[in-house]
Amino acid sequence: MSTGPGAHSAPAPATHDSSAAHGSPATAGTSPAGAEPAPAVDPAPVEDPAQAAPATPSAAAGTAPATAGPSPRTPRSSSMFSSLKVRNYRLFFLGQVVSNTGTWMQRIAQDWLVLSLTGSSAAVGITTALQFLPMLLFGLYGGVLVDRLPKRPTLLVTQAAMALTGLALAFLTLSGHVQVWHVYLAAFAVGLATVVDNPARQSFVSEMVGPGQLQNAVSLNSANFQSARLVGPAVAGLLITGVGTGWAFLLNGLSFVAPIAGLLLMRARELHVVQRTPRGKGQLREGLRYVAGRPDLIWPIVLVGFIGTFGFNFPVWLSAYADDTFHAGAGAYSLFNTLMALGSLAGALLAARRGTARLRVLIAAAIAFGALEVVAATAPSLWLFALLMVPIGIAGLTVNVTANTSVQMATDPAMRGRVMALFMMVFMGGSPLGAPLVGWVTDAYGPRIGFALGGLVSMAAATTIGLVLARLGGLRVSLGWHRGAPRVRFVPRTRTEEHLATV
Repeated sequence: MSTGPGAHSAPAPATHDSSAAHGSPATAGTSPAGAEPAPAVDPAPVEDPAQAAPATPSAAAGTAPATAGPSPRTPRSSSMFSSLKVRNYRLFFLGQVVSNTGTWMQRIAQDWLVLSLTGSSAAVGITTALQFLPMLLFGLYGGVLVDRLPKRPTLLVTQAAMALTGLALAFLTLSGHVQVWHVYLAAFAVGLATVVDNPARQSFVSEMVGPGQLQNAVSLNSANFQSARLVGPAVAGLLITGVGTGWAFLLNGLSFVAPIAGLLLMRARELHVVQRTPRGKGQLREGLRYVAGRPDLIWPIVLVGFIGTFGFNFPVWLSAYADDTFHAGAGAYSLFNTLMALGSLAGALLAARRGTARLRVLIAAAIAFGALEVVAATAPSLWLFALLMVPIGIAGLTVNVTANTSVQMATDPAMRGRVMALFMMVFMGGSPLGAPLVGWVTDAYGPRIGFALGGLVSMAAATTIGLVLARLGGLRVSLGWHRGAPRVRFVPRTRTEEHLATV
């Protein structure tokens, strides 16, 4: 169902989840669009997440969130699976279990089919780029539409559109008429549906569970998406080697029956419905101004943009490692994705247990993610490379969930569709730029150089943005030793240091 962050491997090719990061919204979430809140690298945790949702509309939004009808009390438990106590979210979650499995089957089959038809890693990169190009071109407009439209009917339309695309690709493949341009067209069609589907799903989560369970629900969405990666790639590998890629496409098309049924069975009176934004001029610019005036929103979005563009091109790298570096075929490609999914699932469950979202967690996870990619690029054996997919999955998913949750919780509900559309556009929309470039580097210089380059760019971006956030928050880097080991910390500047910094 999800094609989101995790979509890059979203980490998602992969979804980026659909599915699915953190500066605490204790103070940020209540700032109007035109205000300039004091930036903080690591604000105090929020004991009651409901406080993060503005009680009044922002100056720019012009609309006030409102609930329709008597909403049931949202469970406030801090357990790992507390949001599943909400019936509507439980239906949504179960539908995603089925659909996400089908989505991962199609992604693996799609990448392998393109590689089989062309023998080119660059062609795989082009396929990935086409799937995310619509988000780059039209993502912000999708967010404007989502803020205007009712979320549940919108999701019914987008899910049905993606189901039809999968069934069409299955027919072409099973009939023996598939060509690479068919796959390109199908990837682009899915991307068009995703322009509206992704921000609608992201915003709809808060309507199902309310602000008190938002972080838990976002983390469980990512766990759902990543757990599907444990099953989907394995099943896809069996289908590809046993009966062919067409059957993976067919099962993906049929899997959308589950989320569509879940949406139809929901109780509308139990939704925490936000008042829709009326049609008006300048709503796109309004959303951009809102984000531009919020350092707690703009810098996490910039960071995931760099990592999504250069660090999450796993369809290109893993297929090349399986085919060219280790000469192990589709089975190894499936294994790599499955082990990465195992790590991502662990990262999502750890995120679900955390009660707060901190920017330092985001920065540390992003640096670790890039460093692990560089290490994996030099792995001498298939099994060592495969095992490194687990910690890469943990770090990548932590980046995804931490950024996603912090941005959602810090955003006025009336602006959430536009802000999440920008988030997904930056994260997923970078693939049309990064995937072909990374594919070309991989073809020209080998998978190891391509993989290492992606890791180095991710590390550099995370380090730079971490230093920027520290400066904005009035912090400085402190180097020292702790229990015989080096330790790097951010500590508050003294008044003397702040004075000298302004001279």
